[in-house]
Amino acid sequence: MAGAGDYEKMDLFYLGRELDPATGKTTKKPLLYKNKYLTTHAAIIGMTGSGKTGLGIDLLEEAALDKLPSLVIDPKGDMANLLLSFPDLAPEDFEPWIDENAAAQKGLSRAEFAAQTASTWEQGITAWDQDKARIARMRKNVDFVVYTPGSSSGRPVSVLDSMEAPAKEVLQENDVVSSMVNSAVSSILSLVGIKADPLQSREHILLSSLVLYYWRKQQDVALEKLIGAVVNPPFAKIGTLSTDVFFPQQQRMNLAMQLNNILASPAFSGWTMGKSLRIEDFLYDKAGKPQVSIFSIAHLGDDERMFFVTMLLGKLIGWMRQQEGSNGLRCLLYMDEIFGYFPPSANPPSKKPMLLLLKQARAYGLGVVLSTQNPVDLDYKGLANIGTWFIGRLQTRQDQDRVMSGIAGSSDMFSQADIREKLSDMRGRTFLMYSAHQDEPILFETRWAMSYLKGPVSLRELDKLIVEDDAAKPGPEKGSARHPEGEQFNPNPPLLSSAIEQCFMMAALPVEQIDYLPSLVGTASVRFFKQSQGIDEVKEVCFSLPVTGQTEEIDWQEAADDELEMELCTDGPVEGCRFSSLSPVFDGLKNLRGLEKEFDDFLYHSMKLPLMRVPSLKLHSKPGETDVQF
Repeated sequence: MAGAGDYEKMDLFYLGRELDPATGKTTKKPLLYKNKYLTTHAAIIGMTGSGKTGLGIDLLEEAALDKLPSLVIDPKGDMANLLLSFPDLAPEDFEPWIDENAAAQKGLSRAEFAAQTASTWEQGITAWDQDKARIARMRKNVDFVVYTPGSSSGRPVSVLDSMEAPAKEVLQENDVVSSMVNSAVSSILSLVGIKADPLQSREHILLSSLVLYYWRKQQDVALEKLIGAVVNPPFAKIGTLSTDVFFPQQQRMNLAMQLNNILASPAFSGWTMGKSLRIEDFLYDKAGKPQVSIFSIAHLGDDERMFFVTMLLGKLIGWMRQQEGSNGLRCLLYMDEIFGYFPPSANPPSKKPMLLLLKQARAYGLGVVLSTQNPVDLDYKGLANIGTWFIGRLQTRQDQDRVMSGIAGSSDMFSQADIREKLSDMRGRTFLMYSAHQDEPILFETRWAMSYLKGPVSLRELDKLIVEDDAAKPGPEKGSARHPEGEQFNPNPPLLSSAIEQCFMMAALPVEQIDYLPSLVGTASVRFFKQSQGIDEVKEVCFSLPVTGQTEEIDWQEAADDELEMELCTDGPVEGCRFSSLSPVFDGLKNLRGLEKEFDDFLYHSMKLPLMRVPSLKLHSKPGETDVQF
């Protein structure tokens, strides 16, 4: 029998040992699974305590030994255990991860319990034909990296620039583009609590039209840009109706405010930092070394989880369609708990892209592995695309019936009664493997995991796992820069109603970088009239008032009397410019009528026509007359 260290040379996954169907005892025969079988995808099913997480980690460890990159979605926090593999199996490696309460219950100190755990792990690995060299080889072949989307702790992932325009060849495939747009828009709307039907929801149709409009122009769509386009769409019609008839401006403004609240919320700041969500950067590092990228989302709320998972799946589809076809396994997508993301009846935003991956990923060498507590969690359309089932203990008859219908008729070895009995009586770490690539279902016990299975890893504990890396540290938001005076700039213009007139003042002299600072400009013709003195003068005035993000209220008394050269103004900004933030006074402002009235009051009380007079002679100067002339 080949040693476990030789299996990866043959593109085989060593998952455990087969069981004797008659006695249920574990034999010495290893269960070897060709890695290319995962291109037809797999599902791991079993109740709590059946060993699903251990089997999933075994699969990912074997993929790592074969130098295959993986994307791991971790809703429960268990998959970060992959970073707890210690080639030396030294007690001091285990000690930081020992549960003090568990040690106390055994009457041991933390160090003593760590030594006991290290010994147990070494014995377990050895008993399953593995050794320290195999652990070291796994760590050498890939980098294990954990990311914490939506959190400033750990390694955050930036999603603000995640709606990058797909390649032109991808845009020509309507079904793929439709899925990508639907994923992006549905995930964004889910953050503001809008459960949108892509065919019925005005919000979904408008946002989808905007994203597709910019993508066809090969323009990326940041969230700020999308919000601005909601208020001022770049097209006049949606379908046969005008944009204002289909979605009136006031209602568009309400939607824009909802979306803007996401950006304004301090809780959203964790989504603006870290590595941009580009799939290739999570599969390989800059030197080309494969990565196992674990996205830990246990700390997020349900809507935030759905937002991230849907965005990730959409990006994965876009990346996939740019790859050449492959007969072998190129990489893995593993999701540790699929419940709620791929249900049989409801249609959450994540469902459509997941179904598309199950249908099309095989041709590109992308394997999908889904894990769940029961088969009822999976959409029946997706089940037909899963080639391998790893089934652990299932107690409810409904769950048993769901899998029996798929495997009983194809087996000469097991009757339905046999399968039902085995599914209800399986011990931990034992599974029934049914594969389209095997003649008969196989009972087996999973091998000992090389990684230390400590259980869920908390957000606080993740900080200890993450190696300091300059490239992964949270940095400034992409595209932003600091003005020498401390002003924050952004590549996207501020959000303003279309009823507010805008003009852009060009620099008088050529400059390398154009940065726009917002100012409120008021112009007027002020008439000074007094019939008894024959005065009837009109003066053109222009006042400008800076209204950056630090401006809390509009006070025309602080405005400067300027002579702006309006011929230097343009209707739109120049290419490559940046914009300062805008005063919150303008949030939700539909027009400037209120500010115009305040400007009128300011002019009425502050504008004066200076005149000279000699009271004793009842003489006064004419407007504009100098003292010499007078």
